[in-house]
Amino acid sequence: MNSTILSTKRLSGSQRELALNGKLNIVEYDAINIEYLPFEINSDVDCYIFTSKNAVHSYLEEQKSKVNKGEKSQILKAVCVGEKTKLLLQKNNFEVLATCENAENLSQIIITNYKFYSFLFLSGNLRRTTLPEQLIKNKIDYKEIEVYRTILKPKKFKNTFEGILFFSPSGVESFIQDNSLSDSTAFCIGSTTMNEAKKYTNRLIKANKPTIENVIVQAVKHYNS
Repeated sequence: MNSTILSTKRLSGSQRELALNGKLNIVEYDAINIEYLPFEINSDVDCYIFTSKNAVHSYLEEQKSKVNKGEKSQILKAVCVGEKTKLLLQKNNFEVLATCENAENLSQIIITNYKFYSFLFLSGNLRRTTLPEQLIKNKIDYKEIEVYRTILKPKKFKNTFEGILFFSPSGVESFIQDNSLSDSTAFCIGSTTMNEAKKYTNRLIKANKPTIENVIVQAVKHYNS
């Protein structure tokens, strides 16, 4: 019998096919919504910090409106969390100096290799405090602008799922508002997401790579071993 798992993010066709080919029954919903915010950048900095693709998308939307008004876009330096964030930045003419799996490691790279740079962190409303605290503690020239908002979308499920796919700490927070994780295995995209899920279950599996596809692969391996 195929295992039934819940994805806390709606999947693409190829992602859904990956699960179905792995003999998983998938139920999908969006546990969170992302709202891009208008913002102004009032000073030049040496480097931008992005810890999610959502921040990049918000930046690109804002730049698009400025280009439409006749303002010229320029190539900028950035450091970021996640390979997909890096690829999105490079696709949009950013020079990516460093990329890491999580904000904690990124803060150490900034402190070690770029301590004389000035930084602007484009963040979300639910961002973790690790990176800002480390930059302030080490006297890095750093500013922050909130460029998107994560909105939780709690939904109650009557049935229990064998596994649940989580792609962000806020996805865990949203799910847990109306449901329990005690009888399910949590498949997590990265360390910060797993640390949030760890508050509610000890049945945890982390992806080898921080991608949606690899979270699905871990579930397929788990239920077909």
